[in-house]
Amino acid sequence: MAFKEQLIQRRKRLGLSQEQLGHRIGVSRQAVSKWELGETTPELEKLVQLSHLFGCSIDQLVENQSGEQEPKPEEPDPNPRPERGHFGPWGPWQYEYKSSRTLFGLPLVHIHIGYGLCTAKGVFALGNCARGIFALGGLSAGVFSLGGISFGLVSLGGFALGLLFAFGGLAVGAVAVGGFALGLLALGGGAVGVYAIGGGAFASRVAAGGWACGPVAIGEQTRGLVCLEWSQRFEPEVIRQAILTQFPGTWKIILNLFSLL
Repeated sequence: MAFKEQLIQRRKRLGLSQEQLGHRIGVSRQAVSKWELGETTPELEKLVQLSHLFGCSIDQLVENQSGEQEPKPEEPDPNPRPERGHFGPWGPWQYEYKSSRTLFGLPLVHIHIGYGLCTAKGVFALGNCARGIFALGGLSAGVFSLGGISFGLVSLGGFALGLLFAFGGLAVGAVAVGGFALGLLALGGGAVGVYAIGGGAFASRVAAGGWACGPVAIGEQTRGLVCLEWSQRFEPEVIRQAILTQFPGTWKIILNLFSLL
């Protein structure tokens, strides 16, 4: 079977369009089209990438029937795209790897890093902009997310937004921990929440910190309906009773947390 026929057959077997195949190996759709029409052939480097992608040897890929006219060598692209996987010492570079195995329709691993907007989407995604179950990047979104700016169920970053847990310089989540934290339970230098613990803590129920403001306020300087200052040297049970008096039914884990202060 001629190379052009092999290429068409194997590409379709993976469910890839010409553009998607070109993206995988760092060439344009037009280049892939010329290969499949038999007008040009890929360079050796691209043949190696194709053989890895298709899971076959180069010999199997370029096997040709006797007597068939060989296509002419590929002409240089006047507008070459950045090579995937090329780490040059100078100038722009990008590296991309995408596993052929998938889960829930996503590649198991997608890595895309370099200059410019490099997006990655996979079960594990690593990129300048990453989306996945496990996402790591300058901008990341996932179930578990780590990045300069991160969004997820569990999120860690300079700015972190998490549905359950958020950890960061600026953290927003159900449980938020950070320099400035905003959440149902907030812990940080500056903390704002239903329950807040921090250097400066503001809460709609219980606040504890160097300066605490809330209906129940615990700390060095306090402002609220019930004020418990650490200088009074009260027992942990006093805190529990103060909270339960104002807010019956408060979760035990919250009571235990503030009783330890």
